[in-house]
Amino acid sequence: MRIVSLLPSTTEIVHALGLGEYLVGRSHECDYPNGVTQLPSCTKPKTDLGDSSREIDHQIETLLQDGLSVYRVDAEKLAELDPDLIITQDHCEACAASLPEVQQAVAEYLDQKVKILSVSPGNLEEVYNSILEIARVLEVTEKGDALVRNMKRQFSRISDMAEDLPTPELLCIEWLDPLMSAGNWVPELVQIAGGHALLSTPGEHSPVIGWEPVQQAAPDVILIMPCGYSIEQTLGEVQALNSRPEWRALNAVQHNRVYIADGHHYFNRPGPRLTDSARILAETIHPDQFEPQYQGRGWIRLTAEITK
Repeated sequence: MRIVSLLPSTTEIVHALGLGEYLVGRSHECDYPNGVTQLPSCTKPKTDLGDSSREIDHQIETLLQDGLSVYRVDAEKLAELDPDLIITQDHCEACAASLPEVQQAVAEYLDQKVKILSVSPGNLEEVYNSILEIARVLEVTEKGDALVRNMKRQFSRISDMAEDLPTPELLCIEWLDPLMSAGNWVPELVQIAGGHALLSTPGEHSPVIGWEPVQQAAPDVILIMPCGYSIEQTLGEVQALNSRPEWRALNAVQHNRVYIADGHHYFNRPGPRLTDSARILAETIHPDQFEPQYQGRGWIRLTAEITK
């Protein structure tokens, strides 16, 4: 079996199922676990990833409005790799190579016997189902069952530790400009970690929000976790928040309960490491109860000194 995975999450799933040795290609964003980046990349973005969040959003919207894909599939590289299976997605055109683009590349450059598996989880249950489906196609159903059971056990352990604690209201910011709150599986992770997610709905796409709803919601805690951004990348843009009076007036800001998380490696990848994401949430929501195992690499506290 020769596998090309065009999603960071599915690349991690294939490895978690013990089949990483069969991967022959990846997406430009696949960078975990160690060694994955040595595989040839089969995609690249059509936008400049060095731009600000506002400029990136504008470029993506322009491409989508013109009916174009946000990412370019290297069809010639796919043909060279000659895979038996390509794993992609049809959940979000702004997140990875689109299914139609992959189908077109296969039709033009590859034998039609190549199987395309598209997954599109929008909530935790669908994340589990995508893992089970990948395991079924790869004929390792028992490993898929075991992986899902292990994820559920880790979630239960976190939930049990937070069960009798207060339930602070948390705003998870998935994009800075325009301002977006994190939807899909993130509200469920917040609940597991002992909090209540504001301005988003489980299982639904992340909505654009305005400053007035944020002020009205008055979050106790704010976690900034832009899609595809590392902590360092977010720090490069978050300073602009301090210039906004609406931001400075928020309770979470005034009480030093604002955190930045690594959205690239954790929250935005619907795979096995969502358990790490739930732990990061628990550590920021309940710092007195949960030992800070991920502080520094998964999250940092945003202090006044950092934003100067």
